[in-house]
This record gives sequence, structure tokens and C-alpha cells, in this order.
Amino acid sequence: MRKRSFLQASAALAATLTFSLAQAQTPVKFQLDWRFEGPSALFLQPVAKGHFKAAGLDVAVDAGNGSGGTVTRVASGAYDMGFADMASLMEFHANNPDAPNKPVAVMMVYNSTPAAVLALKKSGISKPADLSGKKLGAPVFDAGRKAFPIFEAANKITGVTWTAMDPPLRETMLARGDVDAITGFSFTSLLNLEARGVKTEDVVILPYPEYGVKLYANAIIVSPKFLQEKPEAVKAFLKAFAKGAKEVIADPAASVAYIKERDGIIDVALETRRLKMAIDSTIATPDTYKEGFGQVDAKRLAMMATQVSEAFKTKTPVDAKVIWNGAFLPSKADLDILPKK
Repeated sequence: MRKRSFLQASAALAATLTFSLAQAQTPVKFQLDWRFEGPSALFLQPVAKGHFKAAGLDVAVDAGNGSGGTVTRVASGAYDMGFADMASLMEFHANNPDAPNKPVAVMMVYNSTPAAVLALKKSGISKPADLSGKKLGAPVFDAGRKAFPIFEAANKITGVTWTAMDPPLRETMLARGDVDAITGFSFTSLLNLEARGVKTEDVVILPYPEYGVKLYANAIIVSPKFLQEKPEAVKAFLKAFAKGAKEVIADPAASVAYIKERDGIIDVALETRRLKMAIDSTIATPDTYKEGFGQVDAKRLAMMATQVSEAFKTKTPVDAKVIWNGAFLPSKADLDILPKK
């Protein structure tokens, strides 16, 4: 009888603790910049492995359809946090100076932009200067297209004309010869070209960072309202994310399984390559080692703000000081996630 009473009491206590923990979980609605592909493992793994839950957070990660949309949805309050391109965030701030809830970046993830111009070797394009007078293609909201005026000025390119298309048609139109070159994220467009039968050796890639355009790319952004009301939740999110990101960087292949859980039709080998390319080209870069993962250099950010103001022809100048808030970053030890050189 005593044993039964003890077991019943233990079960009741366990149920109470479970209920209390569930009640203590802070819900966080998070939107990615794009669909579930290789790089989304950075966010899906800490969800699946329980890092966010252990930090007292109930995080729901949704796919996105472009950084601009993510910024807008976080600004509207539809999402608490998101993953978006810094240039898109800057553009929103500068074009909506009176918006009451302008998101801010709290952790830099892609220290170096993956934006690039891609062409086929048979086009004769081998360097930026060869783009003068050519027809380029990209969706109107593509980060590489929007930042192209910066690339254009840095490399003295003239006479470019543009063709717009929906994202799924971008690489198809290049493969067919409908355009001379495209802009896009290198780790996305190269693999999409391969999927359309184009051999890697037949593709020319002109990465923006290698030709004078050192823009920051994607960062974790947060609604000021959420930041003010749930500051500890933001801190907990960033610390748990850093823990998961360290695991992803250490073993990208294993991390893709968590993407497969969210999208069963992905090509695991393809997304593993995409994730590795993203890590090498945007996260574990020389500048990241210099500045520290998650952080930004104030002078570099200010220069980017000026470049975006001019290239995007924003209504008001971009103020770098209100775009970034690094006060919620975890400790230096928690941010030590990069492979040792």
C-alpha cells in the first residue's frame, strides 16, 4: 500500500513538474529567410535537439520567401524573431522612418555576403568588367541584384540591362541562354544550375566579397517589442542557437537529417553540400575569425550603411547605430563556435 502511494505521489509530482516546465516555456515565433535548405539546419537542429527548450523557449521555425518578407513580418508582429539579410533590414529602416516597430539585428551569422554573379564560360564572361553591356537576370527582390550597384561601381561596370523572373526560373533562364548572367547566393545558384544539367566546371562565379564588396549578410533579427518585453528570452535564444550552430559546423552531414524531418523530399546529399558551402563562404570566413562569430565591426557596418543608402536610393540615410544591438549576445566562450585553425 505504501509502495502504491509512493508511486502515485511520484507520478503526481512528475506531472506537476512537467506541467510547470511547459508553462514556463516562452513561445518564440521565428521565420527563416528562405525555404528549408542546407543552411536552415542552423536553426532546425537546436529545435530538434531540445537546446531551445532547455533554455525555457518554445521555438517554432517557419520557412520564408525572401529576407524582405521576413523583415516585414517581424516588423508587423507576425513573428518575434527572424533570419534576414542586413541590407534588407537597412532598407526597411531607411524607407520606413516612422514605422513604430522596426526590427534590429542582434547576432551576425553570415559575416560575408554569399551574393555573386554567375555566368556560363561559353558566354566569354570571366571577370566583372566582362559584364558591361550584358543582360543580367534575377528576381527584383534578390539580395545580389539589389546590391549590384555597389558591385557595379566597385568594378566600373556599365550598360547592364536586367530581366526579372520568379526564383525557380532564374537558373533555368541562364542555362537556356535567355540571360548572359544572373545574381544569387553562390551556394544556391550553383547547385540549382547543376540540377539543371550544367556542369560545375562550365560555371563562372564572381563572388561579391572577392571583388571589392564586403557586405554583411544574414543576421538574427528581433522585434523591438519582443526585445523590450522578453529580453531574457532573446538572450536565451542566442545562447542556445550558438550551441546548435557549433554542432552544425562540426558535423554538417549529420545536421541535414533535421531538415529532412521538416521537408521529406529534400535531396540529402545536395543539401549537405549546400550547408558546407554556406559555412565556408559566409560563416567560417577570415573576417569572422577576426571580428568574432556573432559580432560586427562598427566601421565596416557604417560603410555598408552608406553603400546601401546610395545603391538602394533609400528615402532617408541608413543609420547603422539603430540597426544593430549587440547587448544580448552570449559570452565570448559561448560564441567560440568556429573550427580551430
